[in-house]
Parts: sequence; C-alpha cells; structure tokens
Amino acid sequence: MRNRRAAIAAVAGAASLALTLTACGQNGEGGSKEDKGSSKGGTIGIAMPTKSSERWIADGNNVVKNLQAKGYKTKLVYGQDDPQQQVSQIENLITQGVKALIVAAIDNKSLDNVLQEAADAHIPVIAYDRLILGSKNVDYYASFDNSKVGELQGNYILQKLGLADGSKKGPFNLELFAGSNDDNNTKYFFGGAMKVLQPYIDKKQLVVQSGQTALNQVTTLRWDGATAQKRMDDILTKSYASKKVDAVLSPYDGISIGILSALKSDDYGSKNKPLPVLTGQDAELASVKSIIAGEQTQTVYKDTRELAKIASAMADDALKGKKPQTNDTKTYDNGAKVVPAYLLQPVSVDKSNYQSVLVDGGYYTADQLK
Repeated sequence: MRNRRAAIAAVAGAASLALTLTACGQNGEGGSKEDKGSSKGGTIGIAMPTKSSERWIADGNNVVKNLQAKGYKTKLVYGQDDPQQQVSQIENLITQGVKALIVAAIDNKSLDNVLQEAADAHIPVIAYDRLILGSKNVDYYASFDNSKVGELQGNYILQKLGLADGSKKGPFNLELFAGSNDDNNTKYFFGGAMKVLQPYIDKKQLVVQSGQTALNQVTTLRWDGATAQKRMDDILTKSYASKKVDAVLSPYDGISIGILSALKSDDYGSKNKPLPVLTGQDAELASVKSIIAGEQTQTVYKDTRELAKIASAMADDALKGKKPQTNDTKTYDNGAKVVPAYLLQPVSVDKSNYQSVLVDGGYYTADQLK
C-alpha cells in the first residue's frame, strides 16, 4: 500500500525526514514516494506491501493518480514485505498528519496498535484488497469477490480436464497451493476453489498424490514464488516418481511462475510430458506472456484500476462526511467488527480471451505482450 505525508509546513525536520525516506526507497529497503498533487484536500497516506510484485506498484500508482485528481496530495510507502517496517511507516504517516490512510497490509494481524493511533488522531482507514484483522479501527474495505476468484480457478481446472461436462471421468492428479497464511484473502481464495474441487476429490476423480489438502499444509508465506518452487520440487520428488501431475491449483501468478520452474526442471513441457493445467491470479505481465506461450494455462484478472478508484472514492467520501459506497455489509468480519466492503468482480483469462479482456480493455498494449 502507499502512504502519503500530510501537507505540513516545510520545516527543517520534515524536509530532513523526506530526504531520509527517499533515500530509503532508492536503497530498496522500503520505498516511499511523495507526489505533489493539490494541497486543498490535505494529504492521504498509502501503505503498500512490496515492490517485488508489479501488481502492487501498479496499485500504488493508480491510487495516487485517483487521489490527485480529487485534489489531494499523497504520500506512498512500500513495506517490502516486512510487517514491522510497515507499522513504522504508518506511524510516521500519522505523525506527519495525513488526513486518511489506505493500507494493503503485509501481516493482517500486526496493525491493531498503530490503527488505534490513527483512530485517536481521527484518521479514517481504508483496508485495500487485504482485510486488516483484529482491529475495530478499520472503517471500510475495498477488494474483489475473493471467493469468486477461487471458484474461477477451480472451475477452470474442471473444464480443462473434461470433468465439468462429464466428457472425462478421471482420475486426474491434482496438487494444491494457497497464498500466505498471514493474508486474510488466502482462506477466501482457497475456500472458493475447494468448494468446486472437493466433490471431485471425494469421488476420487481428482487425486492429491501428496496428501496435502488442508489449508495449513499448502500455504505459501508472503506469496513467494521461490518458496512455491521448492515445495513443488519436493512434491514431484516424493509423490510423482512414476506418476504425472495433471493440474495444479495456484492462487497467484508469482507462485505459478515458481511452480512452472519446478515442473520444467522435471521435464514437464517436453514432447512426452505435457505441462499440467496451471491457474494463477493478477494477470501479471510475465504470466500473461507465459499463457500466450502455452505454459501457464490461466490467470484471474482483477482490474486494479477500478479498485484504486473505489478506495480513493471511499477515502474522499469519508473525509467529506459522506457515507462511502459499499455492496457487502455482512461477509467481512475481521474479529472486531464487520467491515463494510465494496467488492469488484474478477474475470478468468486464458489464451482464448486475453486479447479481448486485457488488450482491448486497455490493461496491456499488444507491444507489451510480444
């Protein structure tokens, strides 16, 4: 997420701090960016989790663009997947006098104390794509229908294997991956997928040879591709010496790339050993190119341009005393309260429709996908 410094008078201490934060970003230790914009609406802080994913860089830029168009200055920071660094960044933003916070949490359970500081300073908080848990001081939540993401992935596997229409009976070998165990979205992605896949596992039309089917067995800390690659290597070695993998449920493109590397190292993709069906999420550029090349099979596209609009509008409305637009006031209980949410709809993308969805929709240009 991105954090913004409030429009404070240019005292020497603030100038010194700005230089320090800029240097931090240049050194790759965190990253911050202050955008000029207009000062009439004050400054909004944006805290994003990492620069290691192109998705979060795009999110940050889009939130900044939308807030500046509404007359705000912005202060954007990246926590570089370090929960304590993100807490410190948010504390700094509060101290600097931001008017609102938009936060994509690294660890969704680590922010309770700092969000109490925000509440004490009367700063509204918008949880961005990742629900912040255990805090009563989360005002609104902007995200996608995360259960639907998993359902799209699970249904795609069934369709590609021929199980959905009954043209094939199986059994097919399936392996399961989930996101980070400290991200609340993980349970929704995985739960949506398993709602679709579990009946076929129960009927033994899908067989998980590793035996790893519980959420706590298949999570991938920090959504890290290298961690997923190592786990896939281990699964192939222990469970597939004389068998082949037919499908892999992957919740995110970065994880999919890691899984794909492990599969190719085990000779998948060769003439006699086809790659399995492999899902993903976020339509990251490398994965879309992989889909076009016939390697990764599918991704779930979430138009984060629209998400940035929703989150920015929520912050703007909250600061103007208006009630932000929501479309779900029952689902997202963070353990301290039910957080009013606005959920956008995801779209399944593969080789058959990437042109119409991603290129014609203006998300990528044709040249970017060459």
